[in-house]
Parts: sequence; C-alpha cells; structure tokens
Amino acid sequence: MLQSLFQSGAIIDLILLLMAVEAVALLAWRYVTGTGVAPRNLLPFLAAGICLMLAVKFALTGQDWTHVALALGSAFMFHLTDITCRWRSSQ
Repeated sequence: MLQSLFQSGAIIDLILLLMAVEAVALLAWRYVTGTGVAPRNLLPFLAAGICLMLAVKFALTGQDWTHVALALGSAFMFHLTDITCRWRSSQ
C-alpha cells in the first residue's frame, strides 16, 4: 500500500492536504485570537514547502525534468521571500 502511495504521488497529495489544514488552522487562530504568525510571514513559508512537495511529486511520478526544475525554482523564490520578511521584521 505504501509503495503505491509513493509511486502514484498520492502521498504528496496527503501531505499537501495536511499543509492546507495547517494553514487554515494557523490563519483561523490568528483571526480569532489576534496572536500567532502574521499571514504575510506564514504564506511564503508554506508556499516554499508546497513547491518542494510538488517537486517531489513530479519526480516520483516521472514528470519531465522541467516540471521539477520549475517547482524547485519557485520554492527558492518563496524561500527568499520568507527570509526577506523575517529579516525585515527582526529589525
């Protein structure tokens, strides 16, 4: 069963679903309590992770290398955005 989850890339779909639930929960917490991670800091972090997961899915399912490269490049750009946001908020 696990082998088929990995070969089909469905394991990544499950991880992405958990990441979406995490994002909704964190944003809801912020909305209800006024505390927690600000969306402008949370979203680039999650977007980088999503792009990395997509790169893994593309690689697992035998997609063209350009799909993997595009997902990795996007992850890098979101990572730089995340670092920039963190750097600015620490000053």
